Amino acid sequence: MLTPLPSFMLGHEVVVEPYAGASAYGPRYGAPITVACFLDQQTRLVRNPAGQEVTSTSTFYARPGLVCPAESRVTLPDGRVTRVIARLDRSGGGMPTPDHVEVQLL
Repeated sequence: MLTPLPSFMLGHEVVVEPYAGASAYGPRYGAPITVACFLDQQTRLVRNPAGQEVTSTSTFYARPGLVCPAESRVTLPDGRVTRVIARLDRSGGGMPTPDHVEVQLL
């Protein structure tokens, strides 16, 4: 059973432009979507999809189902534009904990 993050935890909004691949003119992005989330602006070491350690400056947590692959462009509430390092599905595994998506940002 899916137990999504409760609304009272989603006090921030970010704008996500999903990465759609490379073109001759640079990266392509999908249409921007506004995502209600919990934003944690904390610097920490994380691993990118290739397994390398990189520094993440922010992480946001949103409801399951968010399409936000690595390299997607994200605009934070303060106007800073950054990119996605990794998107991780976090499931409670049937326990009564909120299921969510964790998105690590450069």
